[in-house]
This record gives sequence, C-alpha cells and structure tokens, in this order.
Amino acid sequence: MKTEIQSHHLSRPAYVYLRQSTPGQVLRNEESTERQYALREKALKLGWGEQMIRVLDGDLGLSGAQAENRGDFKTMVADVSLGKVGAIFALEASRLARSSADWHRLIEICALTQTLVVDEDGIYDP
Repeated sequence: MKTEIQSHHLSRPAYVYLRQSTPGQVLRNEESTERQYALREKALKLGWGEQMIRVLDGDLGLSGAQAENRGDFKTMVADVSLGKVGAIFALEASRLARSSADWHRLIEICALTQTLVVDEDGIYDP
C-alpha cells in the first residue's frame, strides 16, 4: 500500500475530508464521524507529519448533491487544482462527491496534479 506514496506526495499536505449528508446523520452516526476523524491517524502512519495534515470537517451535515454549498469541498478542489495537496483522505472515495460530474472533475484534477486519493480500502493514483 505504501509503495504508491512518493516524496512529492509527502511534500504537500494531506487533506482529510469529512462529510455526512444531514445534521441528523452527524448526531445519530457518531461512529462514522469518529472513523472519518481517524483517517488523520492513517495519514500519520503513511508518512505525513502532524503539521502536514489538514482536517476539513466544515461540510459535516451538508448534502453532497451540490458542491457549491460545500465550502470545504470547494477549498479542497481549489487547492488540488493548484497542486497544493499530496493526498485526499476520505472514509469512502464515493463520499467525496455525490454528483457524478463533481466526482469526475475532482478525479481528473487529481490525475493532473499527481494527488492521491486514499480511503479505507486503498490508495489510488488517478
């Protein structure tokens, strides 16, 4: 798993992106929220330093249907576009975007900027 992570990834911050669709889910599914925050530990184990990990949790309780309503998602996409991010961590890669257009756009940008996508199942180099 770690073989795909290279020095140019580790030289840029890892973004841990947290999201649940509704405020009710955040309250009722505490385990999911805890598992998402635990992705920070995964980033540490994979080689990112404490200061190189940014947790984006401002979109908790917001629907993923429309990216324009998700400030942290927009920040993440902008920073990935500028080549500022080494990897995006999410509980499930599918949690990054619900809209197929937003998902494909993000993956294309990750490929162009050599940004990894990491979830519980693996490390992906689009």
